[in-house]
Amino acid sequence: MASLIFITHPEVAIDPRAPVERWRLSGAGLARMRQFADSSAVAEVTSVWASTEAKAIEAAGILAARFGIGVQVEYDLGENNRSATGFLPQPEFERVVDTFFARPEESVRGWERAIDAQQRVRQAVERILAGHGRGDIAIVSHGAVGTLLLCSYCRRSISRKADQPFQGHYWTAILPSLTVQHSWKPLAAGT
Repeated sequence: MASLIFITHPEVAIDPRAPVERWRLSGAGLARMRQFADSSAVAEVTSVWASTEAKAIEAAGILAARFGIGVQVEYDLGENNRSATGFLPQPEFERVVDTFFARPEESVRGWERAIDAQQRVRQAVERILAGHGRGDIAIVSHGAVGTLLLCSYCRRSISRKADQPFQGHYWTAILPSLTVQHSWKPLAAGT
């Protein structure tokens, strides 16, 4: 039985001067992703996809290298569009994220609405799966859109209660039904 494995990039090196899309994995994030790539959780992966953001491509590349395959990218797997505010200090960022999830039909401070991000990522995954052959498929993306997709597949209202506790988690769903097998697990749990 094949699975969709939705993975969020692990820890990043935050650079407030650089666009968020260009942030790379930190040393800890690289180590966690390498450990996960060697785990049994991804042993049957035949296809690896990523958003166009550097941190997701870098994490996906580590996974794809295990199997000697390339990384395919899809723009619509990107994180919710937060360009209206750019970088926000952590306490302020957390408050805005809380509001983003609590009011999914509103644009919070100019951010992409949660319902729109959910529809975008769901449609992207549907397009990717339509062309997928055999084996597990790994999608390396981001926490907010991963949570929105998880809520959709679980037929739950959008809620931050479904969010990953920190960067670097994964959930799986059975293909082709997209029945969720488990919610967020830390990458270390895959070993």
